[in-house]
Amino acid sequence: MSDVEQTVVHEGPRGKIVAVDSAYDTQARNRGRDVVVNASYSGVLPARFVGEHMPRGAIGVDCGVGPEGAGIAGLWFLEALGVPAATAYIETVRLGDGVDMYETATISFVNAIAARCGVTTGMSVRDAAQALLENDPVELSPSEVTNRRVMETADNGRSVVCTDSIAFGQPEDAGRNVLCTAGHTGRSAVPYLRKVAPWGFICSDGGGGKEASGTAGLEIVEVDGLAGASVDARTARMGNGLSTYEDGVISACNRIAAARGVRVGQSAREAAQLLLGDDPSN
Repeated sequence: MSDVEQTVVHEGPRGKIVAVDSAYDTQARNRGRDVVVNASYSGVLPARFVGEHMPRGAIGVDCGVGPEGAGIAGLWFLEALGVPAATAYIETVRLGDGVDMYETATISFVNAIAARCGVTTGMSVRDAAQALLENDPVELSPSEVTNRRVMETADNGRSVVCTDSIAFGQPEDAGRNVLCTAGHTGRSAVPYLRKVAPWGFICSDGGGGKEASGTAGLEIVEVDGLAGASVDARTARMGNGLSTYEDGVISACNRIAAARGVRVGQSAREAAQLLLGDDPSN
């Protein structure tokens, strides 16, 4: 079934999956019920048009992401509105052809709400759209959205754990785990670092700031025996601990971390593995 602007590619008791060639073809009739697959970029401007009609879910195109993430910035605009959204790899999309995108494209990025509906990177757009149609996102309060994930566990029982803020550390992290988090390492992070007291930590440098204030906490917590490092904020997404671990490059570390082998210029993944080891001064 199709009309001038929308092609229904699937219909079920919960609603429809509609393919459109442009985000601007999202309509009021899609509100709260339909998943819209649109073959245009996923920036804030098209997200405003999608968000105006508040569909059940939306999938657009990453268009190569671009400077400042402009090609996918609409994902978080829609997330703030409560709309699950994802993008497809531009390499798998014929721009301006929503039906072809539904049939052949692959997911590249997802917002947190879409992830809670079961959408993952690498999934086909067809399967992702079905997941958005059939699954309601798990409702979580902001404090519950920690995105905590254990990445690896060493023979000594210590683990590398990603979470989005040092404030989300758990009692089991104290003296045991290496936390890869995504806030800055300034002095305001120190109370949280001391409260959690992990075996090691990697945060962001927050872009540096005046007088290297984005990494000031590294030296402050040396007196507490905490081994820590920061990644260059230009290399990893702030607010996303998994990005710190997977994308980050170390820009600073304290003396305790350095004693375990951490160096500026290392990948955060390598630094995290080194931080799992014993402190050679003990």
